[in-house]
Amino acid sequence: MAQTGLIRALLRAGTLIALLLAMCGVTWAQVANVNVDKEFAEQMALMKAKPNGPADKPWEQWFDANLKDTSSYAKKGPYHLCFSNAGLGNAWRVTGWITMQAEVELDKDKIASFDHADGQSNDNKQISDIQSFINGGKCDALIVSPNTSAALTPVVEQACKHMPVVTFDRSVNTPCPVTAVRSIGGYAWGAAGAQFIVKNIPKGGKVLVLRTAPGIDVFETRWTAADKIFKDAGVDVVGNEFVGGDRAKTKAIVTDYITRIGQIDAVWVDLGTVSVAAAEAFQDMGMPYPVITGEDEQDYLQAWQKDGFKGFASTYPAYQWRTAVQATLKILEGKPVPAPEWILPQPVITKDNLAKFVNAKLSPLHFSMCGCEDMPGFPERWGGKK
Repeated sequence: MAQTGLIRALLRAGTLIALLLAMCGVTWAQVANVNVDKEFAEQMALMKAKPNGPADKPWEQWFDANLKDTSSYAKKGPYHLCFSNAGLGNAWRVTGWITMQAEVELDKDKIASFDHADGQSNDNKQISDIQSFINGGKCDALIVSPNTSAALTPVVEQACKHMPVVTFDRSVNTPCPVTAVRSIGGYAWGAAGAQFIVKNIPKGGKVLVLRTAPGIDVFETRWTAADKIFKDAGVDVVGNEFVGGDRAKTKAIVTDYITRIGQIDAVWVDLGTVSVAAAEAFQDMGMPYPVITGEDEQDYLQAWQKDGFKGFASTYPAYQWRTAVQATLKILEGKPVPAPEWILPQPVITKDNLAKFVNAKLSPLHFSMCGCEDMPGFPERWGGKK
């Protein structure tokens, strides 16, 4: 399916997109059995730290890490790169995939071929894809965005015996990849929005929490951090509801809370897909907008700017799809890379920089922290209009 066609299909999918995002979407390395307090503290510190690298190219930046000597992987180009993708089941992944292809084109003098396999959000399919890349013997390096960490670990370890491997978005449970690209993480994502709420509501103010689904790492980390911030600040969490990323369900639940409770000072979400639906509920009830958090999807950013409520967007930058290609080329050129993790900045969007990220010509589901504005074909290639 053409890229613009895929975007249109995702738009038509409506709530299905949200459900896929919940079940198949972004995940970080924070999994069970981690030291939550330690992870939280480290991520909060990184949000205040200054990254290395060019300030105008955050996809090339990294936080303090050892620079790994990759000279043993150096070989003469141009290179045959292979990419095993978990899938394209949500708008964030579509934005990232288009960005990755544009990055490959920018590096066409270094890349002889770029073979892509879509795992269709299925572990067995992705394992088969990677085994085919290994058996084919044509890949100089392999990029992997794992569908799930544990299931993909054995085949990634197998691939590491044949070629350098770079993972991004999700990690695997082995140190064999040369580096694992990711942004700061879910605790920082959740805390940032919660801190904004605490600063912008009365002490003891009422907050409605809208969550996606229980037991999914990415959403659990976001809520764990927000819960800590709210408890420390004495916030009154008047409701904690799972809405499954469903906009209609979100609107109905928010409307019910407004009817029963009246004034609500803020709505915190663990998934930006539902933020606009929450705002519409207040609008339909003739109530003033509360603080409403979200993320860097265009529909939320545009509603925030147009309707004038107090908004705040945490981000999980899609520009990491660019970084994965750039990291792989550096490794094949024998240049040092941050390792074992390449941790990227995780900016936030506030009223002060909102205008920079709003673009009405882009798809409502486009993720603005793509780092793609300077790439060939923008915005049409990403489903936008001139």
